[in-house]
This record gives sequence, structure tokens and C-alpha cells, in this order.
Amino acid sequence: MHTNYYFLRQLAPALTERLRGYRVAVCFSQEKDELVIGLTDGSKGFWLKAQLGANFPALALPETFQRARANSVDLFPDLLGEQVETVAAWPQDRVLQLNFRSGARVVFKLYGPRPNAIFRTSPEGPTQLFQQKLLADAELRPQAAATPTAAGKLPPPLADLPLRYLRLQGYDPAPPEAKTRLVNQVLAQLEKPAHYYLIQLDGRTRLSLLPIGDVLETLPGDDPVAALRRFVPMALGRRALEMETKQLRQLLERRADEASTAAVHASKRLHALAHEAGYRHTADLIMANLHDIPAGATQVEVLDFYTGAARVIKLKRTEKPQFTAENLYRKGKNQQIEERQLTERIARREAEALTALERLEEMDTQPALAELRGLRTWRKQHGLDPAPAAGKAPTELPFKVFEDRGFTILVGRNAANNDLLTQKYAHKDDLWLHAKDVTGSHVVIRHRAGQPVPEPVVEHAAQLAGWYSRRQHDTLCPVTVTPKKFVRKPKGALPGQVVVERERVVLVKPGNPFERE
Repeated sequence: MHTNYYFLRQLAPALTERLRGYRVAVCFSQEKDELVIGLTDGSKGFWLKAQLGANFPALALPETFQRARANSVDLFPDLLGEQVETVAAWPQDRVLQLNFRSGARVVFKLYGPRPNAIFRTSPEGPTQLFQQKLLADAELRPQAAATPTAAGKLPPPLADLPLRYLRLQGYDPAPPEAKTRLVNQVLAQLEKPAHYYLIQLDGRTRLSLLPIGDVLETLPGDDPVAALRRFVPMALGRRALEMETKQLRQLLERRADEASTAAVHASKRLHALAHEAGYRHTADLIMANLHDIPAGATQVEVLDFYTGAARVIKLKRTEKPQFTAENLYRKGKNQQIEERQLTERIARREAEALTALERLEEMDTQPALAELRGLRTWRKQHGLDPAPAAGKAPTELPFKVFEDRGFTILVGRNAANNDLLTQKYAHKDDLWLHAKDVTGSHVVIRHRAGQPVPEPVVEHAAQLAGWYSRRQHDTLCPVTVTPKKFVRKPKGALPGQVVVERERVVLVKPGNPFERE
């Protein structure tokens, strides 16, 4: 109710008593949606800070205020030097008006969704708006006062707190005469409050003229200026606490959900690998039945000695069965690596989910987290501080990544991924490699300023280019090596297709040197 008419009508005469004869010394803004007016009587000063954002419109009356040396701008220059005559609240409205002896006036419109400050040098003079997009405020004028009806209907400015208070007093089931009596009792309390209450209701900190919700503090009803000075800093601090608590809870819930989902997916993949006939299993069957496989066969039916059932194994007409088995054994080795990585990933992600859930439980049980300072300290201790936009952690690259002597080697995974690597990620000074005259992965060695790429690094990258190509099983593979700036993609080319304008060729044995290591 800090912007409600029944509070403003108490605040206006208190400000008139404090400010009559004071002159405006400064008027400026140094934060978005904030207007600061400094007044003085020659010996004492008084600060009025209007917060005109839609989330929390308010008049703050700080006892002291330090203007920033930078990032502040003077506003309403014609207001400087004006002498305060009175402060008035518009009838049945959320508007406070400063009247000056010259006829100038400043109107603070404290409507929740669209607050504003309006300055006129005279009652009918031209209008200057703080929120200039709210053009209709230039015509804002006081409306006639409303009164409650005989049936006890509440006037609009009572808003939600008095209505909720009335319902707690039995307003809804009461007969008309009792309703009228209850309304009049509440209006009497609002017009001359004995106390101001700082309350917590529905997760919000509010100023009330009635005892409702969780009462945090009770203040004397004869000093609305002191009540406002106590309420606004508390409300802002608690709003920050509520907002940061909500954001932190959402972060932890998201982390727990993402980690749990990742662990489930990894578990499903591990289960599938464990219950399907693996590459090594198939290779064993081929080698056990090698003497029964005719030359040029495209498939063979064998007895699976692991399961006791017949099984059909597909073969390549142009490839000897022992070579097929050799390739399957190699894939089986990679499958074992994948199973080990999946097991590690499951354990890591389940631990992450458990940690996030434990942090959520701590938020509900630790009393220190009910204060903003305690929450921020706890958040920092557990590495939950929000990262600044410019310092976001880099996301995992969508390529195969290898490190060699301090140089990063990136390998594309498929045609579209090759395009992404070469066209989007690679720098013009990076080295680009590709197995010559066959399809295969694009390989990029990241450039390091002032450091030429050592030949062993080039050789290892060339081996990768041969290994991830159609020349994987050749004895020697020619590989194109060139700076990325000599690689271009013609218009209309298929994914992964490029033209190399200048190159050198190295011969290497295809392989993955990092796997051996």
C-alpha cells in the first residue's frame, strides 16, 4: 500500500511540513527508471528518489544520497530553484503532486504497470515527461473523489489488502448492515492509522495500514516518512533475495533434471551395448567358421556358440572374411572404450544430480539462506554464481578433438559436420587437411600466433585424415595440407565438398596415433 491513496494522503501533509520553503537544488537520473530530486533550505537537505519502473514503483526518501560522477544526466532544468509550497495526494488515486510557489508542479504517477513523472512550469503549461513513451500522461488530470455506497461497496483505491483484511473479519457471509459497519471501521483505520505494518504476504514484502499476513515490523502511524524510509530499502533487499532465491532454485532444478536425463540415456545405451551381439562376438564367429565360408560370399549362416541359436552374418563380396573380422575386432575395441566412457558418464551425472538435489534441500533448511548476504556467500562457496554474459563457459565442440604438443586438432564427423568445421570454426590461418581424391573427414590444426605447426603434429593430423577416410586400410595415404584460406566452397556444392586452390601432399600410414598412446 505504499502507493495507495490512503497512504499517500498521510504522506502528503508530512512532506508539506518537512519541505515547505525548500528549493530544488538538483534533478537528475543515474539509473534506468530512476528520478532523483535534491532539495535544500540552505542548511539542510532532503532527497526524493522516484523509482519509476513497472516492477516496483515507489517514492524513496533516503536520508543521504551520493550522486555518481559518471553515468548521470540532468533532467527538468526548469525545475531548478523552484520553491516548494505544498505536497498533495490526488483524490482516490495513486498520484502525489509537488506544488511550487511559482505555479510549477511535479506529478508522480505511481501506477504499477506504467509509472511516470510529469513536470509542468504552470498548471496549464507545456508538459515534460520522464517516461516519454507514455504520451497520454501529458493530459493526466485529477479525477473526482469516489465514496463508498450505502451497501458497503468498496471504493477502488482500497486495492487488495483491505479487501483481504475484511474477508478475514467475516465480510463475505455478513448481512448488509454488518458489511457496511465493517467497511466503515476499515476506512476509519485507513484514514487515521494507529500503526504502519511491514508485512510478508504471498512471498512479497509490503507496507500495510492494516495487520495482515506475517507482520515483520510495526511502526508508529504518525510518521509516514520514517515508515517509507524503512520500507523501501527492506522491500528492495527482500525482492532481490526472492528473485535470486528463485533463480538459484531454478538453476539447481535444471541441473538435477539435465544430469538425471543424461544418466538415463547413457544407461539405456550401455544396456543396449551389453545385450546386443557385439563386434568382437561377431568376429569370433567369423574366425571360428572361416573354413566354411566360400570365397565371394555375401553372407553366412553359423551356429552362435554364445547363444546356441543359428545366426546370419553379412559379409562383403570383395573383402576376405579375415579382414572383415579384423575390422570388427577394431570396432570391438572402440566399443569397449565407449562402454567404459558410458559407465564413467553415468556415475558422474548421477553424482551431479544428487549434489543438485542436496543443494536444494539445504536451501530449505539453512536459516542463513533467508538473508541476501548469506545466500550470496553460500552460492559462491558452492560455485553457483551466475557467470557474466561475456564469460560464459565454452560449450563442447561438436567435432572429434585431439591435443598434440599444445596444438588442437579438430576432425569432422560427417559431411554436414565437415562444412561446419571448415566454414564456421576454422580460421584462415589454421592448417586444413584431407585425404586426397576420396571422401573423408575434414581435419583442422588450430593456428597459434607466432608458433609454426611442428611437422610431427602435421604428420599425426594427416594420419587422422587418412584414418577417417575411404583410404583407412591403405598402406599409404596421400593427404592434402594447406592453410584454410586456400579452401573455398563453390556455390551449389554438396555438403562437405570444397575446392583447394593451393596444396602440398604428404604420404602417411592411416591410423589414430592418439589411440595407441
